[in-house]
Amino acid sequence: MKLLHTTLGPKRADELGMILPHEHVFVDLRTPDQPGYAQADPAEVVRVMAPEIEAIKARGITALVECSTGGVGLRVDIDLAVSRATGFPIVVPTGNYREPWIPNWVRDATEAELEVRMYRDLSEGVGDTGVKAAWIKVSAGDDGITPLEAKILRAAARAAQRTGAVIGSHTIRGRVVMDQLDIIEAEGYRADRFISIHTQEEHDFGLNIAVAQRGAWIEYDHVGRAPDAAVSELILRALDADLGSQLLLSHDRGWYDPAIPGGGTPTPYTHLSDVMLPLLQAKGVDADTIRLLTVTNPFAAFAR
Repeated sequence: MKLLHTTLGPKRADELGMILPHEHVFVDLRTPDQPGYAQADPAEVVRVMAPEIEAIKARGITALVECSTGGVGLRVDIDLAVSRATGFPIVVPTGNYREPWIPNWVRDATEAELEVRMYRDLSEGVGDTGVKAAWIKVSAGDDGITPLEAKILRAAARAAQRTGAVIGSHTIRGRVVMDQLDIIEAEGYRADRFISIHTQEEHDFGLNIAVAQRGAWIEYDHVGRAPDAAVSELILRALDADLGSQLLLSHDRGWYDPAIPGGGTPTPYTHLSDVMLPLLQAKGVDADTIRLLTVTNPFAAFAR
């Protein structure tokens, strides 16, 4: 039986409903060498972010995937504090972002050392939190994957193969995603355990299809950040192309930013449930497809 590992322990599919597969609770987009990087009082983050979690709980959303990885402020202890304060499961990653957000220790580590670190996070828990990472989050440059990013990805593929974890990557260009899939398959892992994050940023829809034809998940995570008409039409286009069973939908919103006094003003995680899903239903998307996109697919992608 596959389980979704969360801050509140492993969850079965029948314990969960709608899942948001790409959001952020805490992010620091400064590079790791900056003073104060990723530093915040967990209680202050709870104060700011708990109301956003309570709002989606009230709408029947049952889990959220934290997409802040190494290099951009991964703080599983903070995710855990928010989760415990709200009684809401949060799914956390291991892994590392792209250049220039790669910490020196990752730059200096061997592939074997990175694999061991990610495997431990997935199998035992991240740091001393006791929370198992459910997945691996990486990234690649817009113009192509660099040697350092490729090193991280190869290590990720090996750790993922040992655990069945999915790898998700912030990658803007579809041709770069195809290169990443080549690397993953060369390491003996499967393209269907890869999520092309921010797929909507590749405006050549043919490349959206090509990535999905390789077996990968595609993710349109700009709900509420782009005009609703354009987002809904893109989703409908993917459904018409028979990509529904590989499609994930989310906002890429939140979040507490320690670089801003008081963490800034978070943006809500509610646009999908309040606006986009009713709009899709009005355009003829049936209830079974809505459930596929919001319940079945996110669990299938992240569970292992």
